[in-house]
Amino acid sequence: MKLFKKRYDTYSDEDLMRFFIKGDRKAFEEIYARYELYMVNYFHRKLWQDREKAEDFTHDLFTRIIKKPTHYDPSRPFKIWLFSVANNMCKNEYKKQEVRKPTSYEMPEGFSGQDENQLQDVQLEAANFGEALKEELEKLSDKHKEVFMMRHFEGLSLKEIAEIMDVSTGTIKSRLHFATKTLASKLEVYRKTSV
Repeated sequence: MKLFKKRYDTYSDEDLMRFFIKGDRKAFEEIYARYELYMVNYFHRKLWQDREKAEDFTHDLFTRIIKKPTHYDPSRPFKIWLFSVANNMCKNEYKKQEVRKPTSYEMPEGFSGQDENQLQDVQLEAANFGEALKEELEKLSDKHKEVFMMRHFEGLSLKEIAEIMDVSTGTIKSRLHFATKTLASKLEVYRKTSV
């Protein structure tokens, strides 16, 4: 009689964490495979595009999970809990920095053209837009910048952002609206005129 073998890739994050809390190491390996690169990129954007620091923080994040898996609250979606922990790690790092360095961001997909046949002046305009967006993001307050980044760079839903930041969805909508409106007015020069 053959023993049933678990297909870990078919389980939800929450199920995998339940398995891991009960001692199933392979469940953790699947969680790690799903989120390792994602979290490196997240920390890279949040921590001054320092790749080494991003990798260190990702390692620390997963080490925390290994040491104390029971800190995960199974009633919460794992992704939101993971981002909350990562977000708090970044906040603590900012506090450690006496003078906070200006944060620079990778541009999310869709902000710059990828078409090989694109004209050079269009590519240049896209690059200029990217730089201008970075500059204007820096001028926003942390709470507005954070919401904009999580929505447009991390692809999180308004509800997920609200849970991570521990505020109401209405507050997140308001902050996102303010950030978007402010950036749109500052970057008006880059708006494409419709023909």
